[in-house]
Formats: sequence, C-alpha cells, structure tokens
Amino acid sequence: MSAEPVRGHVLILGGTTEARRLAAALAAGGTEDGAAPATAAGSGPDTGSASGSGTAARAALRVTTSLAGRVAAPVLPPGEVRIGGFGGPEGLATWITAHRVSHLVDATHPFAERMSFNAAAAAALSGVPLIALRRPGWSPGPGDDWHFADSLAEAALRLPELGGRAFLTTGRMGLHTFAQLADTWFLVRSVDPPEAPVPPRLDVLLARGPFSLEGERELLARHRIDVLVTKDSGGSATAPKLTAAREAGIPVLVVRRPPVPEGVPETGSVPAVLRWLGET
Repeated sequence: MSAEPVRGHVLILGGTTEARRLAAALAAGGTEDGAAPATAAGSGPDTGSASGSGTAARAALRVTTSLAGRVAAPVLPPGEVRIGGFGGPEGLATWITAHRVSHLVDATHPFAERMSFNAAAAAALSGVPLIALRRPGWSPGPGDDWHFADSLAEAALRLPELGGRAFLTTGRMGLHTFAQLADTWFLVRSVDPPEAPVPPRLDVLLARGPFSLEGERELLARHRIDVLVTKDSGGSATAPKLTAAREAGIPVLVVRRPPVPEGVPETGSVPAVLRWLGET
C-alpha cells in the first residue's frame, strides 16, 4: 500500500517560542488547545478536510522551520530544520518555489524587522499565502515606571538619566550601541557571549529562559540594579523581569517594536494559524 502523498509544505520562519509551538502542533496532528486540525494544502477533491484525523493532517503537510543561525546551539523544533539566510526576498522566493512551499508563516522575533519585510516581498513574488504569528506586545500596569524609546540608539541616549547600574536584556546583537556609555555599569544576559565593541563596565550572564520571578528578584537585588532596559518582545503574560522591576520600584526603559509590513494578516495565536492553514 502506497504512503499518503505530501500535499502541502509549510515554511515557518522561526526562532521563537511561538514558532516551536506551531511546529510541534503540526507534528502532533495539527491541533493545539482544542483547535481544529489543519487540512491539507492546495485545492481540489484531494485536499483533505478540517474534520480529518491527526494522522491525515500529518501525512498531508510537510513542515520546515528556518532559523537564522545567530544562536550557536538553538532549541530545535520538530520537523525539518534549515539554518542560515536565504539571500534577501528574491532568494527566499526562489527557495519557496524550488521546495514547493504552499504556505509561509512569519514567526520570527518581533524585532526581526528585515526578515518580516523579506517574507512579505517573497510571498508577493512567489504567490504563496503568508501569515504573521507575532506575540502580543506588553503594556504598563499600575505601579510601573516605564519610559519608551523608538530604537536602541535612542535608548542609549536616554539611559544615563534613568540609572547607573543597568540590567540590559535587549540581546547581544545590539550591545555595540551602548559601548560609548563609560559611566554606566551593565549586566547583560544573553544565550551566547557578546562580541566587541561592548561597554567598558560589563558583566555577562550566559543564560537561556524562561526565567522565574523569584530568580529575577534575586538578580536585581544582588547586582543592585537601578534600571532595566528591554525590548517590547511581548508574550502572553508580563515577563517576570518586568514584575520584579515594578516590585523594586525600578524604572524600565522599553524599546518599541519596529514597523511591520502592511497588508499581512497577523495573529498571536497558534490555533488561529492552524485554522488559517486549513482555510487557505
């Protein structure tokens, strides 16, 4: 008896928790939190049905997750994985066509601005439907002392007026932006060691989340942190570091998210992406 043919190929531009959850949901049959299974991609009588079994959904969809390769030892999702860039939107469109991708999901980090615009351009070039899976942003609550910047460069300019011992959680890639702040002491947390140039007064904590509220409280107290710098990475709940900063009365300097491509449907829900896969 011949195997069920692969009728669709989902390319997930990943590297986030949401991307891994989506890949895991598809590997498990296309369900998460009670969402309906994703149907086979394509059109015509052999496309499957939204009420089909998990086995049918698995057989009908090939899933590839693409990672940028900026982390030395990334957490790999289920399914096929490719690592590295595509060479701009034209290169991504060529890859999509060559590998018969039927659906494109932009599940990159909210600050991966270039990749999101490349995805939108590649989807237009290749004619493949695109959806953005983007976690909701954060909002300040009662007791929060938040200050906002539109870029890392603006955050570096504003930081000295807010504190002298900064917990910097914006990632190692933009650390050079703060290198000229010789009077500020930095605690930087990242998965991999940062590369020069870096601020002269710097301690590096190599760690991978998730982090607990108790651990964040202890970290702020032990290092005598008086200002937290973070990107609006967002998520389904307030990050423990933000709660710990509120409790300690510490100001938070938040870098706002960059703009996103216009006209691309967007959701913060993995089940919504699964339904989209079943309907397009």
